[in-house]
Amino acid sequence: MKLVAGLGNPGERYAATRHNVGFMVVQRLAAAHGVALKKKIYQGLCGGGRVAGVEATLLLPQTFMNLSGISVGSACKSLGIGPGDLIVVHDEIDLPFGALRLKVGGGHGGHNGLRSICSVLGSADFMRLRVGVGRPPQGSDVAGYVLNPFSARERSDLDQVLAAATEALQTLLSQGSAAAMNEFNNRMFASPD
Repeated sequence: MKLVAGLGNPGERYAATRHNVGFMVVQRLAAAHGVALKKKIYQGLCGGGRVAGVEATLLLPQTFMNLSGISVGSACKSLGIGPGDLIVVHDEIDLPFGALRLKVGGGHGGHNGLRSICSVLGSADFMRLRVGVGRPPQGSDVAGYVLNPFSARERSDLDQVLAAATEALQTLLSQGSAAAMNEFNNRMFASPD
């Protein structure tokens, strides 16, 4: 059993923001595999089923980003999931928009959702799918940037980025981390500027 958690903030106000790209990817994965994210449990919305041939639970924490660990930790404990079977999908300002990066472990890099999960689990040894959203312009507020919607230019490529991220998760689940990293890391899924 795998747990795939997409990070974001609940509510319409945040639905189309850069910070919610983790929600967007997991919602797309769920739709592709007929998994309804309707169950209100683990302080999140969740659903389960076979995803890319693997038994998986998909989770959208509803605790707000900074407390993501409460929801993810609750699901891990209840489902008996260790860090090795957890996949977290999140926005990443240190990657350009259109880049994806799969990695196991590492720090939280200032990402409050990851910080919360690492703190609650007492471990950082879980798989991350980092979805690049780019950095704000020099001197701009990072929080304001990630809590704003994608630009018109980014929105034109967002669908293909989400499709690639969904495919990366399917490859990760069906073929393992090495195959997924080889196929999706160091590639761009958006048009160059």
